Amino acid sequence: MNLKDLLAVSGMPGLYRLGSSRPNGLVIENLDNGKTQFCSMRKHQFTPMETVAIYTMTDTIEIKDVFQRMLDQLADNPPADPKGDKGLIKEYFEDVIPEYDKDKVYIGDMVKVIKWFNFLNERNYLTKSDEEE
Repeated sequence: MNLKDLLAVSGMPGLYRLGSSRPNGLVIENLDNGKTQFCSMRKHQFTPMETVAIYTMTDTIEIKDVFQRMLDQLADNPPADPKGDKGLIKEYFEDVIPEYDKDKVYIGDMVKVIKWFNFLNERNYLTKSDEEE
């Protein structure tokens, strides 16, 4: 699973690929249509997917490991509907990461992780890379 060069951009839905960087912002590529656009650092914040982690009771767990757990459980335990019942979302998240920190991980974080997983899984970004195999 290669999350390198994938970004979440504040104020924009979905995930994007880093095209290039400039002193005042980034050129990002839409994963669906391949179109590129410039995003100013004044207007947006950029979060590389490699740096995202979920708090657990002892430390943190990287998002790629969370996605791998979700992928492993996909057949038996499909992701909860991100627009659905909050109780079902929490229950699903607890099945995937039983050790998550209930005081630091909010329902909004869970919804975002599920949306990111669905987005990447639909586009086949969650397959193992050659290095991992």
